[in-house]
Amino acid sequence: MLQRHQEDRRHVETTVKIDDLVPEDHLVRKLEKAIDFSFIYDIVKDLYSPDHGRPSIDPVVLFKMYLIRYIFGIRSMRETVEQIRTNVAYRWFLGLSLHDPVPHHSTPSKNYARRFAGTDVFQKIFSRILEEAFQHGLVDPSVVFVDSTHVKASANKRKFNTEVAEVEAKAYQEELEKEIERDRIAHGKSPLPPETDKKKREVKISKTDPESGMFVKNERERVFAYSYHTACDRHGWILQSYVTAANVHDSQAFFELFERVKQEVKQRPKDVCIDAGYKTPAIAKYLLEQEIHPIWPYTRPKTKEGFFRKSEFAYDEHFDCYLCPNNQVLSYSTTNREGYREYKSNPSVCKTCPYLEKCTGSKSHTKVVTRHVWQDYYEEAEHLRYVPEHRELYERRKETIERSFADLKEKHGLRWTNYRGLERNQMQAMLVCAAMNLKKLANCLWRMGISPLFHLCMSLFSSVHQGRQMLKWNKMV
Repeated sequence: MLQRHQEDRRHVETTVKIDDLVPEDHLVRKLEKAIDFSFIYDIVKDLYSPDHGRPSIDPVVLFKMYLIRYIFGIRSMRETVEQIRTNVAYRWFLGLSLHDPVPHHSTPSKNYARRFAGTDVFQKIFSRILEEAFQHGLVDPSVVFVDSTHVKASANKRKFNTEVAEVEAKAYQEELEKEIERDRIAHGKSPLPPETDKKKREVKISKTDPESGMFVKNERERVFAYSYHTACDRHGWILQSYVTAANVHDSQAFFELFERVKQEVKQRPKDVCIDAGYKTPAIAKYLLEQEIHPIWPYTRPKTKEGFFRKSEFAYDEHFDCYLCPNNQVLSYSTTNREGYREYKSNPSVCKTCPYLEKCTGSKSHTKVVTRHVWQDYYEEAEHLRYVPEHRELYERRKETIERSFADLKEKHGLRWTNYRGLERNQMQAMLVCAAMNLKKLANCLWRMGISPLFHLCMSLFSSVHQGRQMLKWNKMV
C-alpha cells in the first residue's frame, strides 16, 4: 500500500548518542579495538613544543584522519574531511560528536608537508602496527614474497627534458670489483685500471616532478611513475616498502628493501620468492651466503632462433673451459668490468666447423661464451627451483604480494599519487601499508573475538608449519 510521510521530520530535534548510530560490526569499531592509538603520542612528542605556540590538533585525531583516507580509499584529504563531516562512523572513530567541528583539510596536509617531513614518524607507526600483529602470532616471516609495482606520478608525461646522467653504481659494486680483481689475478691477468670515465646514459627528467622516473611497460605505455618495492609474508602482511623512481631496476632496489625487511622482522627468513626481474647472480649470492633460499621462475633462453643455446655449451670446472656441441674447447680469455669471464673459441677451427652457422654470426669466426664470477651461486639457485615445496611457494605469489598490490590500487587509492618527490612518496607508502596492515589486524582480531577456535587454529598452523620448515632446513644442511 502506498504511504506518504505525514510530516517532514528533518528539523525535529532528537537526543541521541553517536555510539548508538555505529553498528557493532562496522570496520571503525574493529579498528578501535585492534590497537591502542595512544602510542602515537610517544612517537610525535619531540615534534611539538610543550609550552609554546597555539594548541595543536590532537595527533591521534590527525593520524586517524590519514588512516580513514587510505583504509577507505578516499581520493584526497579535502574529500576525506567532507566525508568525515557527514559520516557518523568516521566521527565516532575520531572521537567527535555530531556538533564538533572537523579539522580543516589543510591541517593534515600542512603537517604532512612540514612537521612530519624528514622524519621517520610514519615508519614507526607502521612498525608498531606490524609488531602488534607479530604479538598475536599472525605474521609468518619464514617466507618473504618480494615484488614491485608502479604508481603513476603527478606529472605530465609529455613535459620533460632529456639529459645525460651518470649511471648509478650498483649496491654491490665495490664487492664485485674486488672479486673481478681476484679472478683476474688467479688467471694470470693484471688488475683492471681504475675506470676514469663513468658510464652515462640519456634519461627523461620530468619538468613537474624531477624525482620520478619514466616507466616503460610496452611501446604504448610510457608514464612518469614511482616504483613501490614491497615485501610481504605468506599471509599477505606487508613487512616493508621502499620507493624509488620507476626507472630504477628491481634488482638494484632489492638489497636496500631486504635489509629493511631484516631490521623489521628481526629474524632470518628461510625462503624468498622473487620474479624474473630479480634473477641475477648478485642476488643469488647475497641470499645464499645468508643461508636463505632464493625461489625464482624459469626464464626462456634469449638466444636467437636457429642458434645453439648457451646451455648446449658444457662448462668444465676442472679445466676452466667450455666445450661446444662439436666438442671443441673455448678457452678463458679475460674477465671484463661487468664481472663476466669471456671464453673464446679458436677461429681457425670454427672456420671449418659444420655447425658454424648455428653457433655464431661473428665475422672473425670466433664464438664467445660468458660466465659470471658468481655463476656458481646462480646455478645453485636454479637447482632449488626444482624442489617441489619451492614450486608450491612460488605459485602463492599471486595470492600474497600480487594480491597486496591489487588491494593497494583498487581499494586504497594508490593507482596514482598526488605527492611529488621521493621523500613524500616514501611517507605515503608507509602510511598506506600501515593502513592495510591495521585493517587486516582489525578483521583478524574481530574474528578471533567471535571464535576463539580461529585464534587456536592460526597458532597451531603457524607452529606446525615452522616446525616442518625447520625439519626440511636441517635435512638440507
